[in-house]
Amino acid sequence: MIKRSIAQLPIAAALVFGGLGLSACATQGYVDRRIDEVNVHLTAVEAKANEADQKADTAMSAAQAAQASATQANQKADQLSTQVSGLQQQPAPPRTPRG
Repeated sequence: MIKRSIAQLPIAAALVFGGLGLSACATQGYVDRRIDEVNVHLTAVEAKANEADQKADTAMSAAQAAQASATQANQKADQLSTQVSGLQQQPAPPRTPRG
């Protein structure tokens, strides 16, 4: 009886492993549906990434324009500061009384 049980063990193991192996297989249709779902998600993510990239480019252009304007304003302020300093250092012309 023990010999008979031992002899049936490989058959039982083969049936168990065969059943597990067959149940783990995915059909081509299932795989195709899952790949389509992932592709749709990737397309949406790529669109959002492209939109964010365009917004970043626009922001960079605006920042560069603001930097250029600030540089020009600083140059003009430096020029005016130099002129004001020059005027402050000149002696005032003598005043003659009226009358």
